[in-house]
Amino acid sequence: MSAAQMIQDAWNSQAKWLIVLRPLSWLYRGGFLLNKGLYKAGLKQSYKAPVPVMVIGNITVGGSGKTPLLIHLVKYLQAKQVRIGVISRGYGGKGPFPAYVGLDVEAETAGDEPVLIVQSTGVPMAVGPNRQKSIELLLSKHVLDLIICDDGLQHWALERQLEWIVLDNNRGLGNEKVLPEGYLREPKARLKSGTVIEHAAHPHMPLNMHLAEAAPYLLNEDLVKVFDPDVDFYAVAGIGFPQRFYNTLEKMGIHQFQCHEFPDHYEYEITDLQFEDANPIITTEKDAVKILPLLKQNPDFQREIWVVPVDAVLSEACYETLHQQLKQLGIPLDEGIN
Repeated sequence: MSAAQMIQDAWNSQAKWLIVLRPLSWLYRGGFLLNKGLYKAGLKQSYKAPVPVMVIGNITVGGSGKTPLLIHLVKYLQAKQVRIGVISRGYGGKGPFPAYVGLDVEAETAGDEPVLIVQSTGVPMAVGPNRQKSIELLLSKHVLDLIICDDGLQHWALERQLEWIVLDNNRGLGNEKVLPEGYLREPKARLKSGTVIEHAAHPHMPLNMHLAEAAPYLLNEDLVKVFDPDVDFYAVAGIGFPQRFYNTLEKMGIHQFQCHEFPDHYEYEITDLQFEDANPIITTEKDAVKILPLLKQNPDFQREIWVVPVDAVLSEACYETLHQQLKQLGIPLDEGIN
């Protein structure tokens, strides 16, 4: 087991030995607050884009459901005739940056989540560690009303007009400690300064979302099969919180699967998908954008790989809040389109 996996497991179980990391958490917290304070005092300069910026992020390490939320919002705003673009750090991508993400760009260049976002929506998107350069690249190609920043909640070098913070009720805040004693990127008080969207099957807040799964589809382009939920699967997941994926499988009536977890944004090799028998693989859409190029490079690979698509389902209060916030920013929505 890698050190990263060991500490991830410790966070999830709130292991008592994490207390030995408290001095490092104090250093992290102090450095974070100092950096934030320098930006607030104007000693470090933030970039203000010529169009409004909305950040969608979280205060925890690991998956929270923000990517499905972002994809859903992009589709919704596109239907409302809002000219929208997206930027991202492009974590896992090798660049060169800033990179414009078209439909032909692979995850190796831009990262898995940006490729998934563009394939799902066709939205104009640019990635790179310098968000200003990514925005400038987008605006050199498109006239936009709004830019959504995927993640970047803690990236104070970018000014933003809106912040949506996804809080996964399944994981919660753990031991409520910042890195590395806990999995918080920021103290929990940060939730008071943004629009918090509760990700929960049984929410307690009016602003909430959950993920609805759709019928699995086959990633292998040359295979024609009917999905059978009763066979034995290898559940392959390289995401921030794989337990959510396993819970989804069980909810779908898929109970016979062996879990094979990889680090978030993992760079798959074809050997990672080879097992002793011929049982099919089932995986996430985020993993699928990494696996599909491998299938094209290895045409003799015949194991079935099924993908489970999910969509974010938002409460009505989320849409009402979004409309109010965009109205305050002077961004019109076509109310005649649902």
